[in-house]
Amino acid sequence: MVGGAIGAGARHLVGQILLARLGPGFPWWTLSVNIAGSLMMGLLIGWLARSGGSDQARLFLGVGVLGGFTTFSSFSMEFWTLFERGQMPQAAAYVGASVIIGIAACGVGMATIRQLPA
Repeated sequence: MVGGAIGAGARHLVGQILLARLGPGFPWWTLSVNIAGSLMMGLLIGWLARSGGSDQARLFLGVGVLGGFTTFSSFSMEFWTLFERGQMPQAAAYVGASVIIGIAACGVGMATIRQLPA
């Protein structure tokens, strides 16, 4: 529970900063936290694989902190908001960027850890 609270608090902080700087026209805050969370998950997966990390670390950091930081439900809701406003190109770009960049970021994180000296 503590990990989830840390992640959710960090998501809220990042969201407020990005909303203040970029405005409410496009859900940059959710896109940003989901991509950053994907990168961090890749780094975590790589680190756990390399170090033989514990289940406690995986659960606390991966499920708790990163699970609280990222948000699929907000992503889904924001897609439908764009869609219902008739902003089809933005809705499609949001889905594409979220999925493609998120998966790529996770891969970059794993590859980064694999390239570090043992």
